[in-house]
Amino acid sequence: MRNLQHIDNIIIKIGSSSLCNESGTLDKERILNLISQIAILKRKGIKVTLVSSGAINAGMQVLQLEKRPQDIAKKQALAAVGQAHLMQIYEELFNLYHLKCAQILLNHDDFDDRKRLMNLHYAMKSVIDYDVIPIINENDTLAVEEIKVGDNDTLASLLVPIIDAQLLVLVSDIDGLYNDNPHTNKNAKLIENVEGITREIMDFAKDATSAVGTGGMITKIRAAKIVNDYGCDMAIVNGNQEHVLVDLLEGKNVGTYFDGKPGRTLSSRDHWIMYRSSPKGKIIVDNGARQAIKMHHTSLLPKGIKDVEGSFVLGSVVDIVDETGHLVARGMTNYSSDEIKLIKGLNSDQIEDVLHYKDYDEVVHADNLVIYKEVVHG
Repeated sequence: MRNLQHIDNIIIKIGSSSLCNESGTLDKERILNLISQIAILKRKGIKVTLVSSGAINAGMQVLQLEKRPQDIAKKQALAAVGQAHLMQIYEELFNLYHLKCAQILLNHDDFDDRKRLMNLHYAMKSVIDYDVIPIINENDTLAVEEIKVGDNDTLASLLVPIIDAQLLVLVSDIDGLYNDNPHTNKNAKLIENVEGITREIMDFAKDATSAVGTGGMITKIRAAKIVNDYGCDMAIVNGNQEHVLVDLLEGKNVGTYFDGKPGRTLSSRDHWIMYRSSPKGKIIVDNGARQAIKMHHTSLLPKGIKDVEGSFVLGSVVDIVDETGHLVARGMTNYSSDEIKLIKGLNSDQIEDVLHYKDYDEVVHADNLVIYKEVVHG
């Protein structure tokens, strides 16, 4: 048994495979099964935010299309048609339990801009305070590659700090994380509890995927790292298992549980810099600067900069990479890309000689710099 009695604010992400039947069309019976469980959780006083896939599948169903188009514009059109149909189903089924829901469509831009992020925080808080269930999806109709989050596992993980959720539940058609691919290895074992994302855990995730959804196991493990780095727990459960959500919150050992308690390593601000902002460029640093940042969390000075990629202004979030292209850190820059090109390789006391002004000694101050830690070694 797991002790989850303290958890009263959760995000549930439901993948397409848990909303649709084998042919890819929305299955009301499956959806109702999940909604009935959410109603039980609500009666227990648990706040629930829902992240739902399925808009494109719903659009195909409305327009009676058997094959998903590859053309982006057509998929965006299907999302527009399907999102309305999907929300209609949710509203109809939630009404059976006297629950109300609200639609919120998001793109990565909504997380990238801190002012919009605060607006989103207050809007979602108000919806939840009204005892209404927010239903979140990516705005696929308007999303292009530059502003896409990419998958709803990631979208759900980025929402955790917005509402300060204690648990993210990813509902799919798989029981959880296995130590091998259960489709090809009948002896594969379910991993019930994970404390820290190790390279071994990442390797376990490489082969698992779902037939209907776009997010495989790798995206789920990445989502676990994002929320665990904020101190939030995450679970992967099979939506086809009866009472799985209720069982999970009652502490029963269902699915795979990723414990966020051992490593709340990032503040809300640092979490935004590392995960929720969109880097506007790259600063390439030499080996000395890389070691100083990684080992001592020092500020980035112009002396250690080799080159700059992209165009950005003061205050932008940028990737700091080594000369092989590996990510070292992410941070907010004190100078624009044009300014950095002029002062790269110089000592800080030479900045004013070149720019005729000097606002900062550091290109990226240590307080605005988050060291990248891909996985826990183990």
